[in-house]
Amino acid sequence: MDLEEALADIAEMIADTSTLVRAVLSGKRRNMNPSSQRVDIRPVLLKESIVLHVMENDGIRTTAKNFLPSELNIRELLESGYANILAESTSRSLSARISKKGQALVHEEKKVAEQNLSHDRSKKRLLDSADPYLVKIGISDSAGNIKPSRQDKFRQVEEFLRILEPTLDSSLSAGHLSAPTAEKPLTIVDLGCGHAYLTFAAHQYLTKKSTPVHVIGIDIREESRLRNEKIAKELQIDNTIEFQAGEISRLPAQPVDVAIALHACDTATDDALAWAVKSGAAMILAAPCCHHDIQKQMKDSPQPWGIVTRHGLLKERMGDLLTDAIRAQILKLLGYRVDTIEFIAGEHTPRNLMIRGVRTGAAADPAEVEKYLDLIGEWQLKPALAVRLSEELSAVGVTT
Repeated sequence: MDLEEALADIAEMIADTSTLVRAVLSGKRRNMNPSSQRVDIRPVLLKESIVLHVMENDGIRTTAKNFLPSELNIRELLESGYANILAESTSRSLSARISKKGQALVHEEKKVAEQNLSHDRSKKRLLDSADPYLVKIGISDSAGNIKPSRQDKFRQVEEFLRILEPTLDSSLSAGHLSAPTAEKPLTIVDLGCGHAYLTFAAHQYLTKKSTPVHVIGIDIREESRLRNEKIAKELQIDNTIEFQAGEISRLPAQPVDVAIALHACDTATDDALAWAVKSGAAMILAAPCCHHDIQKQMKDSPQPWGIVTRHGLLKERMGDLLTDAIRAQILKLLGYRVDTIEFIAGEHTPRNLMIRGVRTGAAADPAEVEKYLDLIGEWQLKPALAVRLSEELSAVGVTT
């Protein structure tokens, strides 16, 4: 079956709400820009009629809308640039994967599945609350239920995975990451891992998806290493997850696919970002914490910003914004596609901003270099990340 025939068949499967179970579109084809990173389609029963419930995730937020089959231009959606397309019915599944060279791999499988037409079903958890790791680290009780006092921590873990999943899929589809194999697994390094909530979460989730992975958690505290190693051994996963003790700033560069740094305090975030860049990380997910470095340098605010920085609280928030805007711009100049997103809603943690970078290798735009130099020049700043990456910045024409 060629791609054209497969798309026509998938379109018919989606339109047939009497048998459709679900459809998933993800990734993007070369030189094409679909409107979302992932689209999920399933039939739901509303007011005695079956409609198509379409959920779109753009990497930051998820939106949902219901369509009558006749209202949704299914073929246009399928041809809008997604690299991975899957449709499942009650009797079979059909998938199409388009490579970056435009070649299609089509797979059909006979299977039996049931429809779930409920509209208000609960948000599917990416990790089972009874996962042994959640019990071991104290998020779940011995019966596999999330402890009331740990609901926020579990929600952080889940939301992190919801960001990791589409970003990984997109990077793999675009060729920014090589498909992991048993011989060359996906390498993830968690910098400043602490109790390793996210380190274990990434390992367990990707392992559940049958993705070959090797995860490394690094923290300055030796007691954290010993604790986390003990848990890994008890879970019998210490062959694919390891822990090290040491300062991020002294950590030698090493090949890595994904670098994570969540809530590393003040310039420890800069240490983590610098290490990730020097190690050639294809993906960076960093949620900063504390921003004292730039705040201390904001002594003579350029006008008219003095009307903001004369107020202590506003000056602090301005410092936060400047710090992370500068970090994002430095990554952009060094060949990363960067966006800043909300990691988790503010009522769960005030430390909810995440810097997400995907290395594309794009050359630094001279106009972007000028904007960066103008910003730090006006504020008379010497960003910690720029100091740590001075050689890399100089190589792309950024000198101060």
